[in-house]
Amino acid sequence: MAEPLFRRGPLRLFRELGTRSQVALCQLPLTLVVAALAVATPLAWPTLLQNPFYMSGIVLHAFLFAACLLVPWERLPHRPYLLIPVLDFLAIGLLRNGAAPLLPGLAVLVVFPVIWLSASGMLVRSSWLLSFAGTLLIMLPGAVGRFPNLTASDVTTVFLFPLMMLAVSLAIRFASMNLRLQQRELAEKDRELRQLLHESREREKLLETVLEATDVGIAAVDRSGRFLVSNDRQRNFRRATGADDAAPGQGHQLIFGPDRRTLLPPERRPVSRAMAGESFADYLVWAGDGPEQRAMSTAARPLVAEDGTLTGAVVVYSDVTGWVEALAAHQELISNVSHEFKTPLNSIIGNVDLVLDDVTGLPPQVERRLTVVQRNAERMLALVSDLTASASTALNVHPKRTDLASLVETSVGSAQAQAEQAHIKLTADVPSPLWAYADPIRIGQALDNLVSNAIKYSPDGGRVLISASAGSDWVQLSVSDTGMGMSNDDAGQVFRRFFRTDAAREAAIPGAGLGLSITKMIVERHGGSITCVSGQGQGSTFTLTLPADGPPPSF
Repeated sequence: MAEPLFRRGPLRLFRELGTRSQVALCQLPLTLVVAALAVATPLAWPTLLQNPFYMSGIVLHAFLFAACLLVPWERLPHRPYLLIPVLDFLAIGLLRNGAAPLLPGLAVLVVFPVIWLSASGMLVRSSWLLSFAGTLLIMLPGAVGRFPNLTASDVTTVFLFPLMMLAVSLAIRFASMNLRLQQRELAEKDRELRQLLHESREREKLLETVLEATDVGIAAVDRSGRFLVSNDRQRNFRRATGADDAAPGQGHQLIFGPDRRTLLPPERRPVSRAMAGESFADYLVWAGDGPEQRAMSTAARPLVAEDGTLTGAVVVYSDVTGWVEALAAHQELISNVSHEFKTPLNSIIGNVDLVLDDVTGLPPQVERRLTVVQRNAERMLALVSDLTASASTALNVHPKRTDLASLVETSVGSAQAQAEQAHIKLTADVPSPLWAYADPIRIGQALDNLVSNAIKYSPDGGRVLISASAGSDWVQLSVSDTGMGMSNDDAGQVFRRFFRTDAAREAAIPGAGLGLSITKMIVERHGGSITCVSGQGQGSTFTLTLPADGPPPSF
């Protein structure tokens, strides 16, 4: 659709005209003035109709305007239409000198060709020469007619008016030069903007291609929750939840917690948490309802401006339904197998205990072998229990205000006999009371695991120290030993299930590699963390960090 005329700028309209129309428009102002003179002459100055110079000037102006319309200027080289303003000097000279002394002010009409020539950008020196010399030639006949009775005023007028026209030409030339420079700069900026726009569109296409090629849902939102960028997988997630795009962080949405039944409150939904400035990862939610319900692992990172203000966030959705279902099946299998193991193992242990306690006079060799059976059956039962706890995702904790000092005292008392047997000095340096927000049974279990490991992996004796430190929000318990230690690589993997170092295997130290993974699970269920610092042959330090007064804000 063509753009309306009133919305186009004058310069743009002028450029869209043909060459003949442009030339005619440049000549039109002067032609209108001369036409008005021609109409007024019979009424106001009828004597001028008899003046051949005056009438020649009128006719020449008419001829020049007709030439502007009729001559095919666009076919001629070197812009010959500039001959029109040059001939205007002649026509104005005829008018002015033919009408003198009735209309001496007609000389001012010379400003029109001066402006045309100066603004054309062509014939720079010639336009300056014509502006002065052409105007001077127009003024000279009047002065020559009064010679030798010239006055100072006559001489001044003859030279002052050409100088004024020269000044006008110079001013227009400088103004047009400045305008052309500005136009050149604008054209360059326009070119740069077009290039930037092209590059921006190319980057946008690349971003869209990358987003659509990924197998996760990605969305970028601003502070108000408006979606800036998203891909099809993210939109599918929103459709599954029945979300309203007009209110991404509000309204009714089918987003459930890990139990698949409890609707998440609006402030705990992934987008709402991201809009609040939270940074999180592996946040599991269930989208939708019924057989089409999908498990989504979500993560978010804030978008921060240069001044540090929060401008939005990026949220990532990964469909982990298959992984969650496979893990549930795996855990169910382990639970069933563990349950089936526990029944015969309890029977074996019970019967061996009865034989050892009730039967007297057993041969030493038989008693020794029954003791071996008892010990290994108890070891297998403990291993099955650890395996069950490690595989369970429902390891429940019930934290409350707990004195960790009493848990440390109990753990030291329980492990003292094992420490004495291994020639290890077991000590504790913990202030009493030491309050924390913890489940005493589970943290006691975690502490027992760490102390037992510290003793077990110090085969040549040494020292095990339990220490503590407290802050305003966190409490830390550390278990340090002077045992065999491990490399940095092993320390980074020590909390993995079934992981054991090569040195532990070579030293034939018993264990299944489940104790530390269970300990880590217990601590993380409290909203805390556990770290390991170790060195080969330099011992190890395990540090538990637990909340002091309540669950952390992001938990």
